[in-house]
Amino acid sequence: MLNKDEIKKIIPQREPFLMIDEVEEYVPGISCIAYKDVNVEEPYFKGHFPGNPIMPGVLIVESLAQAGAVAILSMEENKGKNAIFGGIDKMKFKKMVTPGDRLKLEVNIIKRKGPIGIGEAVATVDGKVAAKGELTFAVV
Repeated sequence: MLNKDEIKKIIPQREPFLMIDEVEEYVPGISCIAYKDVNVEEPYFKGHFPGNPIMPGVLIVESLAQAGAVAILSMEENKGKNAIFGGIDKMKFKKMVTPGDRLKLEVNIIKRKGPIGIGEAVATVDGKVAAKGELTFAVV
């Protein structure tokens, strides 16, 4: 299990844009399982939506991307680098994510060629799919 301080040693994101709270397990270059505890105090809930807070889909995708970045940037040859979006494909949103939810983020790297790769990403809450799709990344 990695806590936020240990996660920050792998990926460059920082508060308020660090979107994962802990990592359950990861295999460098292969996979990562992480968690985001969705808190009503997060600033985006003030406007999305007043009286009916829902985590924006793009932030669910960002959370998945950061979990994938843990898998990629924990590789010895990628330490100190960054992983950026190259594309988002087949992303579907199946369930609203609201304050109090614990978002489980699972990313499996399914293809890599040089600095480019694709991760199969699934976000769930209580075992129910909230979002899933493929994330293309580039290591820079």
